[in-house]
Amino acid sequence: MLKNDQLDQWDRENFFHPSTHLAQHARGESPNRVIKTASGVFIEDRDGNKLLDAFAGLYCVNVGYGRQDIAEAIADQARELAYYHSYVGHGTEASITLSKMILDRAPKNMSKVYFGLGGSDANETNVKLIWYYNNILGRPEKKKIISRWRGYHGSGLVTGSLTGLELFHKKFDLPVEQVIHTEAPYYYRRADLDQSEEQFVAHCAAELEALIEREGADTIAAFIGEPVLGTGGIVPPPAGYWEAIQAVLKKHDILLVADEVVTGFGRLGTMFGSDHYGIEPDIITIAKGLTSAYAPLSGSIVSDKVWKVLEQGTDENGPIGHGWTYSAHPIGAAAGVANLKLIDELNLVGNAGEVGTYLNETMTAALADHAHVGDVRGEGMLCAVEFVKDKDSRTFFDASDKIGPQISAKLLEQSKIIARAMPQGDILGFAPPFCLTREEADQVVAGTVEAVKTVLG
Repeated sequence: MLKNDQLDQWDRENFFHPSTHLAQHARGESPNRVIKTASGVFIEDRDGNKLLDAFAGLYCVNVGYGRQDIAEAIADQARELAYYHSYVGHGTEASITLSKMILDRAPKNMSKVYFGLGGSDANETNVKLIWYYNNILGRPEKKKIISRWRGYHGSGLVTGSLTGLELFHKKFDLPVEQVIHTEAPYYYRRADLDQSEEQFVAHCAAELEALIEREGADTIAAFIGEPVLGTGGIVPPPAGYWEAIQAVLKKHDILLVADEVVTGFGRLGTMFGSDHYGIEPDIITIAKGLTSAYAPLSGSIVSDKVWKVLEQGTDENGPIGHGWTYSAHPIGAAAGVANLKLIDELNLVGNAGEVGTYLNETMTAALADHAHVGDVRGEGMLCAVEFVKDKDSRTFFDASDKIGPQISAKLLEQSKIIARAMPQGDILGFAPPFCLTREEADQVVAGTVEAVKTVLG
């Protein structure tokens, strides 16, 4: 116990945790969990508590924990070559191989991969490339980026601005002026309850068209969106949404960035969310599932159309002035190669689709009729349950009641299952590793039912 108490003290005195109530944590008013080991869909903390991680870390440990193939690839790479930069044409066997593997799996119009470390820096790269692209084309005014309310695209200055969640703007002087937001494709929370799904899609497209008209199409460079809204509530788009949005963007010559940090490499039961929804992106953001978070790595996949302009830019202006020290880090790249091989060998994309569908169907059957469950939704290995005070009038609980966090805490306490209380609404989110079995999915559903019963009756 002495060791654990010392760790707790060191943690609260020295460690700045992200997305944390800093004062409560420093005072010892919030829990401190030190994770020791993990295997499959389970993690174990320093006190021996074994927990079913139904959120795969942060939607990222896609292949599951404890995969020795990836660990050995990381170790082998570190022994052979722990680091070298990728500037001025330098590469490693791992970074070159991984680039080829990604493009073999990506939509056919994609051309090259730029590597970073996380989704935030990948989207920062994307915005810089988009601005560069329009400067090269002689369109210096075409620089604004349209994002969506409830979208999540990172925590940097521009990427935190792209993120359409109040928590990531409040007191940070965000969003920056080049970023503007349009309506989220969140059918359950539509303002007009009489709208059909088809009418709501038309409304979203009309709102986008009106925003473009107000701002001027000649000032708007790109639109960024997640195929499925993630942190904003795990919200699959209504049928026909992406087709309608793309028609508006093409009409006004606005680039499309598909942020596939969550959906890339299999979470929807397809290799990319773009495949799943018929999205034809100009740039794709990747991270999390690229290495299953065994090592930090992200990427910006650029299309043939964008790449040709980037080449033109360097012919006119010399080498492109963008780079990170750790771009294409060989250890991250080695993890990515081993991870993608494992995804193929174990048919984890297929399992994500099959068991994910089972999880969603079983959760819906168990909870859809509950008096305080307004919506059960999901796609592939993503699932969410949204709670309401009154179902018939669709009246939501007051945020101060913290219903979502209460249910998440009870699920952990009673059933040793980790789910995520999503940050804007009483929504319980699930994004398990792709290796989840039907039996484990049953555990998740049973535990959730029990937690809901305890908190809401």
